[in-house]
Amino acid sequence: MSDRPIICVEGLGKRYRLGELGGRRRLRDWLRRHVVPLVHAGKGPGREATSLLPPTREGPGVRGRPDGPNHLWALRDVSFTVQRGEVLALVGRNGAGKSTLLKILSRIAVPTTGRAVIRGRVGSLLEVGTGFHPELTGRENIYLNGAILGMSRAEIDRKFDEIVDFSGVGKFIDTPVKRYSSGMGVRLGFAVAAHLEPEILIVDEVLAVGDAAFQKKCMGKMGNVASQGRTILFVSHNLHAVRALCQRALLLEDGRITRDGPTREVVDAYLRSVAETPPDAAEVRWPPDEAPGDEATRLLAVRVLDAGGTPCYDHSIDAPVTLEMEFSVLRPGIEVNTSFHVYNAHDVCLFAVADFQDPAWTEQAFAPGCYRSRCRIPARLLNEGVHRVSAIVVQQRKYFPARRDKVVSFCVHDEGAQRRGYAGQWIGAVRPVLPWTLERLGGAP
Repeated sequence: MSDRPIICVEGLGKRYRLGELGGRRRLRDWLRRHVVPLVHAGKGPGREATSLLPPTREGPGVRGRPDGPNHLWALRDVSFTVQRGEVLALVGRNGAGKSTLLKILSRIAVPTTGRAVIRGRVGSLLEVGTGFHPELTGRENIYLNGAILGMSRAEIDRKFDEIVDFSGVGKFIDTPVKRYSSGMGVRLGFAVAAHLEPEILIVDEVLAVGDAAFQKKCMGKMGNVASQGRTILFVSHNLHAVRALCQRALLLEDGRITRDGPTREVVDAYLRSVAETPPDAAEVRWPPDEAPGDEATRLLAVRVLDAGGTPCYDHSIDAPVTLEMEFSVLRPGIEVNTSFHVYNAHDVCLFAVADFQDPAWTEQAFAPGCYRSRCRIPARLLNEGVHRVSAIVVQQRKYFPARRDKVVSFCVHDEGAQRRGYAGQWIGAVRPVLPWTLERLGGAP
């Protein structure tokens, strides 16, 4: 029994008709028919395995209605399983289908094809106000959400004070929710979803609405929930949070799963797919008449080189990385220098370097012609992961006519030599190898 997936998704698809409003049924009608009888019977819609839709065939007649020009498939043929206690991230561009998938798993939307089976009670926070009735007070909404999850009043009573304290809205707990700010609504919504002990917690990007202190509090709470063996599905564009919380991730592109694997690998693939340059671009060059710049200087090419001087995307952490640019000077008497900015996967600038930092650099005016500028990043400085490089040609040390941001990228891999058997995540933006000293101060105490 324990080996069965807590979530099993098979061939899931969701089709929308553009410009069409929702179906004719109202939410309150559905609640009256399906939820209220379960609450009165002391049960909840998540107590048993729930098939959201029986298997259906996809094709030119989905439910008797062929695709038309106004039809949009938000999800197409999505299949995966989630084990009990797993923390899974969904990453992808806006419009990739992440929120649609979570709405189906939360039973807010019905799939067009396929099915999803859930074995457990689901608590979800998908957008500000989800699951709250605006006319009810915060207190009443806590009890309403608990009842929908199938909890008894005694169970909710035990958790009530903890929920209110975590949310920080105790002063307004008997005020109608429609008078809450968006931040207050998110705080109470997350507190309810996390504290009513669902077996599955689904959290969308809504945490971005909260302030920094509350986001940190939420991350800690989700870490506690995960450590208790409960399952979390997490969507966020905060990739640092995704890496810290999730062991596995799915990458969605145009409604399909294109990658499923360890979080670090999936996030790196996502970052490469959204980079300003083509994925894995270790070299970019421009024709002279199209090169960025002005009538005095132009940037001709940017490259990331391996130890042998070959453009290369993948680099060992134990080998140096060389950054190179070619530029042209078109007018005499111009003082020129070059600079690189290096960013990590979280879009943090690790460092900016300029050639005039080199003691051998001399201030001089360049004669017209083509030039090559290089700098070398030493081995064992950068941490693992994807890095992107901006290249800049500077005139008179204050004017930047030829600049391309994050124009090339490269990935650093650890082959294991530095780890000496350590298998955990090595935190930090950089990973320098520094000199150490060790001395004995005396005998045993």
